[in-house]
Amino acid sequence: MDAKKIIEIEDLKVFYNTGSNLFVKKNNYVRAVDNVSLDIYEKETLGLVGESGCGKSTLGRAILNLRPIHKGSINFIENDQIINKKRINRLSKKNNQIIFQDPFSSLNPRMSVGDIVKEPIDIHTKLKNSEKLIRVKELFQMVGLDSGFIHRYPHEFSGGQRQRIGIARALAISPKFIVCDEPISALDVSIQAQIIKLLRKLQLELGLT
Repeated sequence: MDAKKIIEIEDLKVFYNTGSNLFVKKNNYVRAVDNVSLDIYEKETLGLVGESGCGKSTLGRAILNLRPIHKGSINFIENDQIINKKRINRLSKKNNQIIFQDPFSSLNPRMSVGDIVKEPIDIHTKLKNSEKLIRVKELFQMVGLDSGFIHRYPHEFSGGQRQRIGIARALAISPKFIVCDEPISALDVSIQAQIIKLLRKLQLELGLT
């Protein structure tokens, strides 16, 4: 059986406006993503390889509507219907999540880690508080953390543990597609293999792309 296409990107361009200067009065643009076309299929792992600053993170964020695009199109295919990025709805946002590169700056230091993981559940579901608590504890166990940690704060955890919390947050509302924005680059080498192994395990168990 052929793999099911879930995202198609055509001739995508994302430019950054660097503004004008004393010598050049017109706006200058950095071509972060220039004429990129690709298809993403269900349950596959697609890796982007390139030097720092070549546009990998920008492309991932553009797919999730976290970065405006200059030209081109991003289409999500859900239930055999094409949903253009410009018409992305709550269901599409629920189905597509991100794991950020820096586990230190991506977690709100004023919130308990349980509340951080629960936040997407608050936004996208109508579960009762008791059901939300059960779900948060399940997520902590899924990523290899003690569910008794939910009342602690980010500064009480190591980098690897924080990234596990970020993964739990991304999984909170059962997405189908996850952008991993270099999720191990800020971690110690000894921890990187553990996080990769965890991500692979979760992909196989949950059928993630």
